[in-house]
Amino acid sequence: MPIYEYRCQDCQTRFEKLLLRSADAAELACPNCGRKRLTQELSVFAAHSAASRPAASACPSAAACPNAGVCGMN
Repeated sequence: MPIYEYRCQDCQTRFEKLLLRSADAAELACPNCGRKRLTQELSVFAAHSAASRPAASACPSAAACPNAGVCGMN
């Protein structure tokens, strides 16, 4: 389910909202001032890669592995 980011045109408050249906967007109001003059902002997505994994090895043979890194555990 998509989370959308909005900015209130009246008080400039920025907030996120999880929308279950596109029809729910018509009912949105600013959580700060309660007005409905909102602009949908461009969202930034998060991406994760193998490089962001912890460096600790889960290999049971530790440093004695003859094929270090081949199994993806290192």
